[in-house]
Amino acid sequence: MGKEYRVRCKGLDAEGRGIVEFNGRKFSIKGLLPGELATMELVYRAKDTGARLCQVLEPSSDRVEPACKVFDRCGGCQLLHMSETAQKAFKQGLCEDLLGGFGKVREVLTAENPKNYRNKVHAAFARKRVGGPAGRSNIISGIFEEESHRVIETTDCLIQDKRAADYLRTVRKLMQETHTEPYNEDTGRGTIRYVFLRTGRKSGEVLMALVTGTPEFPAKAKFAAEIKKKHPEIVTLIHNINPQKNSMVLGKKETVLYGTGYITDTLCGHTFRISANSFYQVNSEQTEVLYRTAVELAKLTKEDTVIDAYCGIGTITLMAADYAGKVIGVEVNAQAVKDAKENAKRNNCTNVEFICQDAGAFMREQAKKGTAPQVVIMDPPRAGSDDAFLDSLVTMAPERVVYISCNPETQARDLKKLIAKGYKVEVIQPVDMFPGTKHCETCVLLTKTSEA
Repeated sequence: MGKEYRVRCKGLDAEGRGIVEFNGRKFSIKGLLPGELATMELVYRAKDTGARLCQVLEPSSDRVEPACKVFDRCGGCQLLHMSETAQKAFKQGLCEDLLGGFGKVREVLTAENPKNYRNKVHAAFARKRVGGPAGRSNIISGIFEEESHRVIETTDCLIQDKRAADYLRTVRKLMQETHTEPYNEDTGRGTIRYVFLRTGRKSGEVLMALVTGTPEFPAKAKFAAEIKKKHPEIVTLIHNINPQKNSMVLGKKETVLYGTGYITDTLCGHTFRISANSFYQVNSEQTEVLYRTAVELAKLTKEDTVIDAYCGIGTITLMAADYAGKVIGVEVNAQAVKDAKENAKRNNCTNVEFICQDAGAFMREQAKKGTAPQVVIMDPPRAGSDDAFLDSLVTMAPERVVYISCNPETQARDLKKLIAKGYKVEVIQPVDMFPGTKHCETCVLLTKTSEA
């Protein structure tokens, strides 16, 4: 331990870390709350100097004891040391700071069930020595430590589906029994890299993908037989291959070991087919809140043609189709489009069309053709939309635009561009899709006020 210094927290940054001033510099410290007196130590890194919390001397009334044993090391959650009231206030303030300049920000719609909400889970694997360098080692599973690829062992997780811990326990046991080693990214040796799970919150169905670093998986038949026998709710098991050295969990090649390769679930009264690689919101209950809000803000009528950009498996598309004349869903992921088309059939939805294409390229083509939808619904990735997409949208000149975002910062950037081209922000509605974390979803309605 280095030398400790007393500091007083002045506020929170966008990551939920406490801001302190020391020797004329500002530092952000994980786990510190506004107003708290604490001790910190300096952490010297290659490119800069950081700070680490040592002890809280005067705790805030908003502080709670994190129920997670690895909260201080895991990068998955950032706000478990805050009360639910404080978490809501943090997210409200964050959205107001980023989006308040465009209009009044409505009160955050919080989750009724803030625990075990994630219907998508992935765990990494490694070996952990027991009893020193000369001792034996156990196979562990968990989440990467913040800003590293070191696996933090987690036997249970507060935000993941409760059943995940049991499934991972089964996989670890099978690995030991079959001498199947965790994959090592540095050496390229070993087999199991990740386990990926999707769960149907209403159907109860589970999809499991065993992700290996190489195509070789000698024990896959044994894994399939034992998992199917012990966990019949796992209705499909996939062998996915991901040899790439990147942060992606799933690779592009996969083989179905049993089942159909997908699960089904119900959302907002519609039944959806969900594959491993398809986008599906991780919090099913709050997704219904978000999507109902989006459709309500769109004020759809049977006279409207709607473009649903970045449509995924067609969740919003099918909801909008209940109220609109026609809805065109656009998605670059071919498997997601395949699922979307199947979902339209499952729900007897005939006024939809799905196109497998980059959303920006599609918008440019349609703008050139003179396509003029009344409404555009857009739910881009965290990076937001590019200028070509936004320029094409303005050329189409829809009367209403509903912009859903998981990153209010890039959303604010895009809103400025749309406002400069003749649009006005009417409603800003935050929805807390990710309790315990720093993230918040926002749904914004824009209306056309002048010719572009």
